[in-house]
Amino acid sequence: MRHSPITDRRIRFALAGCGRISPNHVGALKQHADRAELVAACDTDSAALASVVTGNSGVQGFQSLTDLLAARLADVVVLATPSGLHSTQAVQCARAGVHVMTEKPMATRWVDGKAMVAACDAAGIHLFVIKQNRRNATLQLLKRAVERKRFGRIYMVTINVFWQRPQSYYDSAKWRGTWEFDGGAFMNQASHYVDLIDWLIGPVESVFAYTGTLARDIQVEDTGVLAIKWRSGAMGSMNVTMLTYPKNLEGTITIIGENGTVRIGGLAVNEIQHWQFADSDPDDALVKNASYQTTSVYGFGHPMYYDNVIKVLRGEADPETDGREGLRSLEVLIAAYTSARDGRKISLPLEH
Repeated sequence: MRHSPITDRRIRFALAGCGRISPNHVGALKQHADRAELVAACDTDSAALASVVTGNSGVQGFQSLTDLLAARLADVVVLATPSGLHSTQAVQCARAGVHVMTEKPMATRWVDGKAMVAACDAAGIHLFVIKQNRRNATLQLLKRAVERKRFGRIYMVTINVFWQRPQSYYDSAKWRGTWEFDGGAFMNQASHYVDLIDWLIGPVESVFAYTGTLARDIQVEDTGVLAIKWRSGAMGSMNVTMLTYPKNLEGTITIIGENGTVRIGGLAVNEIQHWQFADSDPDDALVKNASYQTTSVYGFGHPMYYDNVIKVLRGEADPETDGREGLRSLEVLIAAYTSARDGRKISLPLEH
């Protein structure tokens, strides 16, 4: 049974993991202070935990998720922990009757992703998978163009993620660059771009991937290429590397269709660089102002994602990206890694 809507008070969030992405969550909640509040945080790193607790009044700190859940302070726990921990932690939250909001990727293994969905279903609580890039103004315009069939038949799609992650980045935490807790360039850094494959273009028929660890001293790949065929017949590729010299260069998507061609580029799909269709649409007038400057590959979508979560828990909206939606991109990721490992084409769905 689903929990009753929360309408008589602010929704209480707890943050599990106070590392690199945590400022985005703290900042997003401050923008919704009229309807939501951060009440607790936990991290095994006492210094990281202190940075969140001391910098935000009213936030209680805990050394473990178990202790945090036992205090029964939060309506929602946000998982900003190493990816390989998401599944067990989501199940733990579900058993405590607390809603779950997880950073990308939702899990590093297919079986773990399914376990998260099953546990939250059984407990009658929401599982939200953060896909904040979908809220970028540039991608919202592109999504509408696809939905309105302005491209006609889509022929080809290319996605490039050419970023830089030095060895010092991977050395900053023992879990980084490991198969068990992190995943590689596709699963971790380019996860939001993998999400575009299904969300924008549609169901995937098959993939074929190559991955390599060309320069970094890590278990996982720092570079990879993925050939994609969609059920619609469209074909495309995704090219990812964390070895771009000397810094992040681009995060782009190009769609070539029967009646339109669009390229959204910049550091993180933040600039509409080409927009041309055979027809006209009121959205065309919005293109110029949709682009924005950013120095962060995270973008500015977290506050908008939180807005949807808050509305869902208040009974005012449906989830934009729930656990099942999260499984769609995880399935493509697992297919890509399986292909690279076995040297063969992988057809989707993984299970029939």
